[in-house]
Amino acid sequence: MTEGTMDQWVAALATELELDLGQLDVQALLDVARDAAHSVVRPAAPLTTFLVGYAAGRRAAAGDDIGPECGTAQALAARWAAE
Repeated sequence: MTEGTMDQWVAALATELELDLGQLDVQALLDVARDAAHSVVRPAAPLTTFLVGYAAGRRAAAGDDIGPECGTAQALAARWAAE
């Protein structure tokens, strides 16, 4: 995957989830994922970044259900793969 593809994916997903990425540090999240994958086990990477985002969201919005956001991300991923 190229850096351009990653940037396009993040921008498209943020749009679908109605998120403002003004303060998002993508590299920091990738670093957390790398560290979890290498230091714990590979499957820990996505769960770790999820938990980081979830904790940040709880602080900002008092813990809404993430089911709709997960569905949106899954639908976008399916469309992304089909292109």
